[in-house]
Amino acid sequence: MDLSRALQELYAEKQRLEHSIALLEELEQRSVAKSRSRNAVVDGRYESEERLEVSARMRTYWASRRHQNSAPA
Repeated sequence: MDLSRALQELYAEKQRLEHSIALLEELEQRSVAKSRSRNAVVDGRYESEERLEVSARMRTYWASRRHQNSAPA
């Protein structure tokens, strides 16, 4: 086997692999960005942790309102 021909084939394979790797990395970045954007805004306003915090605050608020309304004036 000719050594220069073997080197040419290896360099060609290396270029194909580098191209494939670059495409896969780009796809991965797009996928990660898409999943982040999908998870970032839920319900159009808050992330899930924020929704839990808001929910707890509102439960406390409404409990205090019920308590105020049930107290004799």
